[in-house]
Amino acid sequence: MATEDKNRATAAAILPLVGGAANVSSIAHCMTRLRLGLHDRSLVDDEALKAVPAVMGVVDDDTYQIVLGPGTVARVTPEFEQLVEEGRATAPDPGEAAPSVSAEELAAQGAAMKAERKAKNATPFKLFLRRIANIFVPLIPALIGCGIIAGLNGLLVNLGWLTSVTPALAAMASGFMALIAVFVGYNTAKEFGGTPILGGAVAAIIVFPGVANIEAFGQKLSPGQGGVLGALGAAVLAVYVEKWCRRWVPEALDVLVTPTLTVLVSGLVTIFGLMYVAGEVSTAIGTFADWLLSNGGAGAGFVLGGLFLPLVMLGLHQALIPIHTTLIEQQGYTVLLPILAMAGAGQVGAAAAVYFRLPRNESIRRTIKSALPAGLLGVGEPLIYGVSLPLGRPFITACVGGAFGGGFIGLFNQLGDKVGSTAIGPSGWALFPLLDGNHGLGTTVAIYAGGLLVGYFAGFLATYFFGFSKDLLAEFNVSQEPAESTVAASGAPAAPTTGPDSTPKEPAGV
Repeated sequence: MATEDKNRATAAAILPLVGGAANVSSIAHCMTRLRLGLHDRSLVDDEALKAVPAVMGVVDDDTYQIVLGPGTVARVTPEFEQLVEEGRATAPDPGEAAPSVSAEELAAQGAAMKAERKAKNATPFKLFLRRIANIFVPLIPALIGCGIIAGLNGLLVNLGWLTSVTPALAAMASGFMALIAVFVGYNTAKEFGGTPILGGAVAAIIVFPGVANIEAFGQKLSPGQGGVLGALGAAVLAVYVEKWCRRWVPEALDVLVTPTLTVLVSGLVTIFGLMYVAGEVSTAIGTFADWLLSNGGAGAGFVLGGLFLPLVMLGLHQALIPIHTTLIEQQGYTVLLPILAMAGAGQVGAAAAVYFRLPRNESIRRTIKSALPAGLLGVGEPLIYGVSLPLGRPFITACVGGAFGGGFIGLFNQLGDKVGSTAIGPSGWALFPLLDGNHGLGTTVAIYAGGLLVGYFAGFLATYFFGFSKDLLAEFNVSQEPAESTVAASGAPAAPTTGPDSTPKEPAGV
């Protein structure tokens, strides 16, 4: 089957299982997930979706998220959008068939269900983190592309090859980072309900070379001072100024006065306040990260690597995105991401141990075999939701594996060998092209590879020897029905049934 046909077939398989085109209110995607806004969540068939070959898992959050994996999601989404448009165009007139309930009743039911789902995840802190993610996640493809080009350029420079081409590669790699504040400002204004271009205009002040001639707090400003944090604050301020103007400026003058006052007021505050304050905060973040790994070393890496999987499960990992971006702006790479990526290595090792500890459970072993390649490339959802989390203990021992891998890399950071990533997003083996450090590419790659191996082996050993109680082994090390493909559907009487967006109510064997 041609790739286009395969992607369209996947989209066609998904659409009826989420309630059809009429049930889809919005479509978007991130690195690995198709994110859908749905009118009526009750029309979704979760189990049938999980059975679609290309679907790695589902997550029910503020949007309904279907895990397809990197690359695949970017190809399936346009096909899905096209099918939705076609479905809406050919949908019958609602007046042709008399509904069993009134439209008002259906709308009320849908609104109540949506409100109930949102209430579970609508804590102020989580809403704030979701907004932060919505600002920075769209920038990840550019960060990855420019990061890989930067790595290639560094390799060519070190080898002395293609000297006439390397300046051009350097421009390609650095251009986006030089203007990233503008993109952050644009996305921030869009996310907070303002005019995106005004947010970008105010943020552009931060990277304008002419700010070097301005003095604030007794010192000259420098272009880029404050970075993405300054751009974030400037754009949020611009949104509030704009909204104030929309309320008080007469309509006849709105088109002239509102954008002028928005840029003027927020621009002055940015130049004479935010740039300095955000610059100090950004510097403190970089200094703290260096201090933490220089002094904490293995201990800091152990804690960071061990806690990352729980942070991901709670959605708190989104708070790290601006920190990663700030470190990349300042140092050219983030030293935190390679350590956090060890959580995925622990997950892979734990899954391998489960595979060997449950030789009779064809269902779990089949899930592991299909999900392991994605896990090696840093896509951990299938192994988390399909294997370790429903089993309980293996999720904990996977965290132990990540802790040891993070400790290994943290130790080398303490010894002076920094290991960083020039972009955020990828993990596992997919992070190799983005690695950078202070002692050459060979040393950096070797340390990161060593951390992965430590994570694999630690996760495997911890799970193999401590991941199963006798009761858990007796419950799961049995032959399963061939048609069932996940731990959650294993059919064992006491096996927990888990939704992909939440931890099991009562993890087995813990």
